[in-house]
Amino acid sequence: MTHPAPAQGPAALSGWRARCYTIIFEADTRAGKAFDVALVVAVLLSVALVIAESVADWRLRHGRAFDVAEYFFTALFTVEYLLRVACVPQPWRYVRSFYGVVDLLAVLPTYLALFLPGAYALVDVRVLRLLRIFRIFKLSAYLHEFRSLGSALQASARKILVFLSVVIMAVLIMGTVMYVVEGPAHGFVNIPTAMYWAVTTMTTVGFGDITPKTDLGRLIASAMMLLGWGVLAVPTGIVTAEMTAQRRSGTPTTRSCPQCLSEGHLAEARYCRDCGAPLPPYQRDAI
Repeated sequence: MTHPAPAQGPAALSGWRARCYTIIFEADTRAGKAFDVALVVAVLLSVALVIAESVADWRLRHGRAFDVAEYFFTALFTVEYLLRVACVPQPWRYVRSFYGVVDLLAVLPTYLALFLPGAYALVDVRVLRLLRIFRIFKLSAYLHEFRSLGSALQASARKILVFLSVVIMAVLIMGTVMYVVEGPAHGFVNIPTAMYWAVTTMTTVGFGDITPKTDLGRLIASAMMLLGWGVLAVPTGIVTAEMTAQRRSGTPTTRSCPQCLSEGHLAEARYCRDCGAPLPPYQRDAI
């Protein structure tokens, strides 16, 4: 069996960069797990700080302490972000990745607040970094299912789009019918309003702000309520069937590719499943 040709790029990681990469980007060693747990704690504390600072009384009493703590967290996340950029072979690829953008947004609002005070509230975007918790506590099964769900949603996109098209046509037709049956006298003042009623009825939300008053209108509403049960079940069935079809064997790890930064490679894998680059030796401690 031939392996894909390694991706062209910087030389393989070595020395402090290799050690730093293992600690920061993986969580199968004691050091890696400790780093990620500490990072999550710091994120939670920094978000709690912003929430607490929004309380006027606390801000008046502890404003100076809040400022010092915020500058500390910003400095901490800035150093961590720079280390992530420094220890990957292709820094620009990391910067443009999803987590790279989130990591940058974790520090950017504080710097922007120096010029735009209102931007400080955007610091709460740091909570997005808690998405790393899927790999921090070695919940590899959840990591695998998270990736499988994303693949299933992508593969089901066309089917779901067709399904939504049918639902929209049904809402248009039933809304028009209810506009004719009930009319403005009973709250159905126009077709868009009747379509709004059809959406809330079909999704079984039922706000009750508009209700049919005639017997025929109530019969139609009852049929739409029953139809709503089936409508809600169809997307679930599409995605579930796709996930079943894409199910793969093997237990993924927090192992990530230094070239493309994709995660979840098997422990025995030698090459990245996405870009074909050679993977560093797998390191795991008995955590």
